[in-house]
Amino acid sequence: MKILVLNCGSSSIKFQLFDMATKAVKAKGVVEKVGLKGSFLKLEKENGEKVKLEGEVMDH
Repeated sequence: MKILVLNCGSSSIKFQLFDMATKAVKAKGVVEKVGLKGSFLKLEKENGEKVKLEGEVMDH
């Protein structure tokens, strides 16, 4: 079973995806500046690879 945990603030979303069978974190990240200019998403994959995407995130 996989579980997605979200923590939504007024201008950010933090998340982690857990694989409960292996008790591993499959992915984690944050979306910052939701509804503001300069929005971005940072993602860290299970293998340690990091990705940053920039663009408009208008709302949650």
